[in-house]
Amino acid sequence: DSSFLRFHESDCDIGGSSSCESILSLNTEKILSQAKFLAEQKRFPFATDNDNTNEELAIAYVLIGNSLYDEAIRHFSTMLQEEPELVSAIYGRGIAYGKKGLHDMKNAELALFELSRVISLEPDHPEVFEQRAEILSPLGRISEALSDLTKAIQLQPSARLYRHRGTLYFISEDYAAAHEDFQRSLELNKNQPIAMLYKGLTFFHRGLLKEAIESFKEALKQRADFIDAYKSLGQAYRELGNFDAATESFHKALLLNQNHVQTLQLKGMMLYHHGSLDEALKNFKRCLQLEPYNEVCQYMKGLSHVAMGQFYEGIKAQTKVMLNDPLPGQKASPEYLKVKYLREYSRYLHAHLDTPLTEYNTDTDLPGNFKDHWAKNLPFLIENYEEQPGLQPHIKDVLFQNFESYKSDVQELICVADHLGSMMQYETPGFLPNKRIHRAMGLATLEVMQAVQRTWANSKVRMNGKTRLMQWRDMFDIAVKWRRIADPDQPVLWLDQMPARSLSRGFNNHINLIRGQVINMRYLEYFEKILHFIKDRILVYHGANNPKGLLEVREALEKVHKVEDLLPIMKFNSKTRDGFTVNTKVPSLKDQGKEYDGFTITITGDKVGNILFSVETQTTEERTQLYHAEIDALYKDLTAKGKILILSAELGEVDAVCNLILSLVYYFYNLMPLSRGSRLV
Repeated sequence: DSSFLRFHESDCDIGGSSSCESILSLNTEKILSQAKFLAEQKRFPFATDNDNTNEELAIAYVLIGNSLYDEAIRHFSTMLQEEPELVSAIYGRGIAYGKKGLHDMKNAELALFELSRVISLEPDHPEVFEQRAEILSPLGRISEALSDLTKAIQLQPSARLYRHRGTLYFISEDYAAAHEDFQRSLELNKNQPIAMLYKGLTFFHRGLLKEAIESFKEALKQRADFIDAYKSLGQAYRELGNFDAATESFHKALLLNQNHVQTLQLKGMMLYHHGSLDEALKNFKRCLQLEPYNEVCQYMKGLSHVAMGQFYEGIKAQTKVMLNDPLPGQKASPEYLKVKYLREYSRYLHAHLDTPLTEYNTDTDLPGNFKDHWAKNLPFLIENYEEQPGLQPHIKDVLFQNFESYKSDVQELICVADHLGSMMQYETPGFLPNKRIHRAMGLATLEVMQAVQRTWANSKVRMNGKTRLMQWRDMFDIAVKWRRIADPDQPVLWLDQMPARSLSRGFNNHINLIRGQVINMRYLEYFEKILHFIKDRILVYHGANNPKGLLEVREALEKVHKVEDLLPIMKFNSKTRDGFTVNTKVPSLKDQGKEYDGFTITITGDKVGNILFSVETQTTEERTQLYHAEIDALYKDLTAKGKILILSAELGEVDAVCNLILSLVYYFYNLMPLSRGSRLV
């Protein structure tokens, strides 16, 4: 949508009626008649007062309009030999170089040189700055392009210029500035579905999903067949966790174009994370028919097959992703980085498919370095790694089971599991319900219950190939195994079973709550609580280290209602000027008065005002041992009280047991002992 050649109204619709001659056989007469019309109307940039000059210039502009760039350049050059400062010819030659193609650096440099000359001769023309920005931005010189567009806007603001600049801010990930520009553009011309879509995307990328949804709907009011708006609307609903609304939007996008690859890919991803593997697979297969080298669809196809127990198809698809090596200097895709782990883990699962889960232990079977690299999402560069065995033909794939084919007692068990699992769904925006995970964790709950019941009745359990009295880790391990089966994509591993070297360094469990302009809406519910907690800690800190300034700090804190407003207050103290951390403490029940490290809240800011607000748990060997001692004592107590409970019907005993269970979970949660999945476990 360039400002250039808006004047060119050819009657000839290219590829249209046969009465139009092919553009390349344009006869001189036709060029001259078009040029005469342009010259009379002065419908080209920087027309002069001389009719003959205008006619000559118009000829060259008609040549550009008909894609004859070299001829146009020659024509302008001849004119410039006679009149070196003829602005229209300098401008036209710059345009022709740009249109010849920026893939050749020489064209780009010549185009920029000519346009800069025009600006030095005629500094008050916004279209020249815009034209130069259009050449700078594809070359990656975004900040220069932005300053050109800003200059053009100062000279003569327009909806198009604001939209153009907004798009560049968007590419630079400055979503707040982009939003402002799209908003201004829409104020000047409200009927712009593309600007409205981009305005929605500036909300989406900052985690403001409800606002994004409103903008996407607005774009669809302006243009009912806008596939990208339906696709974006579907993705926003998915991020919000609203499966039905997302499904409807993706469906509408595919009604408009059933071959829209991006929509098929996004819909497939959503279905996988909703636990509808069959349906997801159909979307990935369709996506690959249209785009055989689509790495995301290929990876997800392999993952879906393996999750359903179809190992031959799954590993075949994974191998295709592995063969897609990035070119030298090209960044490897996330799928390419993950696929080797998935393939090795899929082979491991297949080798153990006919072995009962009680007879093997993934945490001790998989090599330490493999687990360490996988959990940390590092590239697969593992020294002396021995691959898992290939597929054994005597081990058959899992057969698909129909619910109706199960006996009634099994059906009842599944229904109870579904109900229990659904109670684990967070009722906050940002969590898509996953019925497969719900069912797995519901079944885990029933198995934990059965194992605990046996333990309290003094029976042994079968775990990791041994028969023994159940320890607390065995109990948690039941749930860990179910969580692992539910989604083979994620490494659900005990961190204290990692190699000694990586344990001594510690494992970081890190969540960004606000990063720059991006808000993690999943945890919005916690912002208020964390803010109160930090305010209390700041007062304690200043009470101890700065008693004189305490009143001033207290007054300043009363005006703080958002986490972002905390940084200026910390500037009172040189140590905390650029940011600060606050640690939570977890009190010991075993040793009264003792406290353990909980998690760390970090808030830092840069000069521009971007903040990083995050929480992380640092799992080290020493910290793990302290928590284990606490959990050991609680579990011992729980087992003793559980044995009494089984023999008595006193309600007081029930209360004591419930409290011990909650305490056990409290320490497990604060310890964060798994690489993934601690919450569901």
